Order: sequence, then C-alpha cells, then structure tokens
Amino acid sequence: MSTLFDEFMTNSSCESGESDLCRDESAALILKFVAMASILVAGFSGIAVPLLGNRRGLLRSDGEILPAAKAFAAGVILATGFVHMLQDAWKALNHSCLKSYSHVWSEFPFTGFFAMMSALLTLLVDFVATQYYESQHQKTHDRHGRVVGNGEGLEEELLGSGIVEVQGETFGGGMHIVGMHAHASQHGHSHQNHGDGHGHGHSHSFGEHDGVDSSVRHVVVSQVLELGIVSHSLIIGLSLGVSQSPCTMRPLIAALSFHQFFEGFALGGCISEARFKTSSATIMACFFALTTPLGVAIGTLVASNFNPYSPGALITEGILDSLSAGILVYMALVDLIAADFLSKKMRCSLRLQIVSFCLLFLGAGSMSSLALWA
Repeated sequence: MSTLFDEFMTNSSCESGESDLCRDESAALILKFVAMASILVAGFSGIAVPLLGNRRGLLRSDGEILPAAKAFAAGVILATGFVHMLQDAWKALNHSCLKSYSHVWSEFPFTGFFAMMSALLTLLVDFVATQYYESQHQKTHDRHGRVVGNGEGLEEELLGSGIVEVQGETFGGGMHIVGMHAHASQHGHSHQNHGDGHGHGHSHSFGEHDGVDSSVRHVVVSQVLELGIVSHSLIIGLSLGVSQSPCTMRPLIAALSFHQFFEGFALGGCISEARFKTSSATIMACFFALTTPLGVAIGTLVASNFNPYSPGALITEGILDSLSAGILVYMALVDLIAADFLSKKMRCSLRLQIVSFCLLFLGAGSMSSLALWA
C-alpha cells in the first residue's frame, strides 16, 4: 500500500516542465530562504497594522480609515479566489499528465463543483458557528448580565468579574463571550424633565440588536476567513518550495509577499473588530503568518522526492485550490464586501462610499494583474 501511494504521489511520465536553462537547485535554495523571510515579514506586517492600529486608536473600527482599507484588502481576497485559486485548480485538474492517468477529471467540471460545494459548506459553517456563539453569549449574559440599580452596575459587575476591560478591547473567556461589551453599551439612559421633578427611563437592550449580532459575526468571520486563507497559503507555499527554477521563483516571491500582506490586513481587521483577548489574537496572527513559510519549508524538504506533476499531486492541488477558492470567494463577497458596503455607516457617508468602491476595484485589479507573474 505504501509503495502504491508513493508511486501515486511521486512517479509520473511527465517531467517537471521547468526549463533546464532555468533549473538551478543551489540558487533556488537561496531564494527559498529569501522567500520564507520576505513572506513572513509581509504576513506579520499586514496582520499587525490593523491590530496595533486599533489598539492605539489609529485604525478604529468605528472610523472611516479601516473600512476603506478593508475594502482594498477584500478586493485582493476576491481576486485571489477568482483569478488565482480557481485558475490554478483548473490547470491542475485538466493537466495533460492527469489526463493520461484518468480521463474522468476532464469529463466533469470538478473545479467549479468543488468550489461551489466549498462555498455552500462555508455558508453552513458560518450559520452554525453564528448560532453557537449567540447561544454561548446568551448563557454568559444570563449569568453575568443582571442589571443593578439604574443599569450602570451591569458594566461595573462585568469589569469586576474580568469579562471586559475598560476600553472593551479584550474579553475574558476568549471568543465565547464576545459581544458582552456591546450588550453593556446598549443600556441607554433617557432623562426627561417634567417640571416638578425628573423622570428616569432606562432602555435595556437584551434582544437581538446590531451590536451583539455584529460582535458575534466578527468572531465567526475572522475564524472562517483564517481557515480559507491558511488552507491556500499552505498550498502556495508548497508550490514555491518544490520549485527548482529561479526564473519562476523571483517574480513569485514579490507577488506572494504583496498577496500575504493584504490578506493579513483583511484578516487583522476582522480580528480587531471581533475584539479577541490579546493572547487569542496573537495566536491567530502567528498561525496565519507562519503558514506560507512553513509550506515553503516543507516543499523544500520533499522537493527531491516529490513530483508536482504526478497524479496524486495534481489531484490534491486541484481539489484543495478549488475548496480554498470557494471559501475565499464566499468570505470576500458575503462577509467582507456585502457586510461593509451594505452597512449603515457606508450608506450614511458618500465620501466613504466613493473611496471604498475605488479601493475595492483597485485591490481586485492589482491582485489580478499579479497573475501575469504568479
């Protein structure tokens, strides 16, 4: 069984396809180290900008800079799914080397099918996760959300129990109680003068409100988006790692660094809006930034015994690229573009609309143009 698997993944009548003039293993090895360093720095920089900017008040989620920048990043992710991942998946599943192994992969549009199923499964995960976090939030609220006095005691009780911090930046218990601060902040106090005294009316918002819903959505979006980004980041890292052609790798390194920075920016914006604990946000940031360099390292180690044009490699690459494309397209259109562009903030600011649409198309166009080199 092991022998058959090794033959399936490594052997093929097709050669690598790289020109002998460009094949230079020693130069390629140096470039792989350069790639790991460049992509690592780009990934950490991209995801750190919105996280640190939000904490320092420079890129606050309630301002206009972060939504506009996220529009550019959303365009990058959308183009990654449509232009890069779907195209790579189609090439892999329709490769001549795979056709010589089995014609079934060219007789059915598996690329679009896997991408469609991935998008639908992402919708299912999105829905189930949102329901789960809302139920967890309600349970937490039932335990800690008792109104004391005129309502101000609620915030004090949460602060005393370690659920939230003063600035609402971190939440105890991680992702399961995100949104508690939004609930607490919904306690409005209306004071009306009636001539002979003061009437105090207190509006307690414990139902399904935008503040709670958006907080829960940000948690789900950040986690599902990271899943989609990480899955295809590993694939592109492996592809770069197994390459022995400096001619191919040089433009690819620049393209992947650009790509990693803005994907990190989009993910960092979602994480900052979800208001995870610092430790949770750090773990998510490191997991994202290290995935592609890790893929390059793994590809480098197996390059001598791995044939990227074997049937197993082509099928694996094609399916994973299709699944990643479905996730990224869904996340970009539904949870990033639609969520921001159909929000009340966007509808109320013509300037933000114009800037965001321009940046959205600029991001999509810029990432699409990289297909000339990567």
